[in-house]
Amino acid sequence: MTPAATSEEIKPAPRQPRSEPDDARPTGGRPAGGADVRRLTAVDVRILEGVAIGTSTARLAASLYLSKQGIEYRIGLMMRHFQAANRPALVSRAHSLGVLSVGAWPPRVLPEFHESEKRAGRTVP
Repeated sequence: MTPAATSEEIKPAPRQPRSEPDDARPTGGRPAGGADVRRLTAVDVRILEGVAIGTSTARLAASLYLSKQGIEYRIGLMMRHFQAANRPALVSRAHSLGVLSVGAWPPRVLPEFHESEKRAGRTVP
């Protein structure tokens, strides 16, 4: 066994001061968090809306005809993309980035964030 660590050994590294306030936005209108919002597929839209209203993974899987693992995978991809640690943070980031509607229940993904399909000359809203 090794001797117990002294207080000198377990001190955290000094933090660098922040050069900008938390609510600062870099040029280009992107949020300071750095997530570049892309258009979501139709499945991702339905999943994000379901997560926003608290729908369980099992219910989302059944309604979208996907496996529970498939739903968890898609949620994981969105969490990584939106730089969110968990489902509530994913919904919060989506709201703060303007992806989800504000002031309406249930929240909906705004049309400008839907990925459009241009097959057979039609666009899906």
